[in-house]
Amino acid sequence: MKNSAEAVNRILEAREFLGWKLGLERMRRLCSLLGMPQHRFASVHVVGTNGKTSVARMTAAIVSAHGVRAGAYLSPHIHEWRERIVIGREPIAEHSFVEALEQAEQAAVAADRVAPEDEGPVTQYELLTAAAFLALAAARAQVGVIEAGLGGRLDATNVIPSKVTVLTSVGLDHTEWLGESLPEIATEKLAVLHDHSTLVTGDLPAKVRPVVEEAVRCRSARHLRPGHGVPGSDGGAADEGLRGFPGRNFALARAAAAAVLDRELDEGVVASVREMVVIPGRAEVIAGDPPVILDAAHNPQGARALAEMLPELSKGRSVVGCLAVLEDKDAAGIVAALSPACSLVICTEVPAEAMEASGRPGARSRSAEELAGLARDAGAEAEAVADPRAAWRRARDLARESESVALAAGSHYLLKAVWTERHAASS
Repeated sequence: MKNSAEAVNRILEAREFLGWKLGLERMRRLCSLLGMPQHRFASVHVVGTNGKTSVARMTAAIVSAHGVRAGAYLSPHIHEWRERIVIGREPIAEHSFVEALEQAEQAAVAADRVAPEDEGPVTQYELLTAAAFLALAAARAQVGVIEAGLGGRLDATNVIPSKVTVLTSVGLDHTEWLGESLPEIATEKLAVLHDHSTLVTGDLPAKVRPVVEEAVRCRSARHLRPGHGVPGSDGGAADEGLRGFPGRNFALARAAAAAVLDRELDEGVVASVREMVVIPGRAEVIAGDPPVILDAAHNPQGARALAEMLPELSKGRSVVGCLAVLEDKDAAGIVAALSPACSLVICTEVPAEAMEASGRPGARSRSAEELAGLARDAGAEAEAVADPRAAWRRARDLARESESVALAAGSHYLLKAVWTERHAASS
């Protein structure tokens, strides 16, 4: 086990997180050297600002439950790298992950040798994506549900011949890469749509609907909008068995699953999947003293969706929040959305070394004091505790004393720190 973890870290740490030149040339070359593994399964491409991981996991689960072998490629991970590749319902076995990663690395070394000087070497994310394609093919997946990492057009995942594309939502995020307006961002995400394929869309702002309509027309695509026909709706209606954003995501997943399977779904099977839906770090409720809610909610749109669900997730109990936000995120928007839903907010930071170990070298966290100031501006009572594990202990202690629920939100990296603290407390 230790040797496997060391092998993974050795391979991934040698690769740059992001290439200095955007483009798909490196990825195409790498996949060609690997024998185009992404062509060995039917694919669903999931793009959007929020909800991608939930929709991807739900889609794969529904397909699997219908007797078709399926897997998913997700990002980012919370605990360990292999969580990004799911076969059936579980993360890929460690030995299978290492094998795929080593095979991809061998091809990447060869690809780097023949690459033009101005392209740069294969990046860490490109290597992971290629390894995921290999792993899904080796597992004999019939369907692979692939979550885009950033945007769509230039994302490393945009080498799959997707039969179905899901656009979950469109909001202002990663504007330095994707554009500063909603139509620009939607255009980048919809660039993955293939001719004569199927597009499934969620609840979209009015500004981006013309972009969607043009993409559908140009690609002669079929357009599915769960909830379309409901007065005032342009998609985004929740599945009748789930409320809020989990329900909206499940409705998209079931539409995507039906489209890739090209058949009517068994409602009994769908209901069984719905009952078992648990997405780590997405509206995840963990029983205990105190009860805990975990949700990344790393942009204002996600934070608003979480705030909408908190009364139901907490079963009406008050919420003590623990928040951390990265420097490149809209901290004011996230804090303003979540603070009114919390009786108290403990603001914290994510250490740079924790982000580097998870594939984000150079990333920085907003300071605990800055976030506390934003929370107070939003009318909330707030404390600043720089150490995330100490902040989480403080939030849990206060929640326990007041018979409240403890919430961790604002960053995937905070969730990892929270998990580490839970693991330490239970060992």
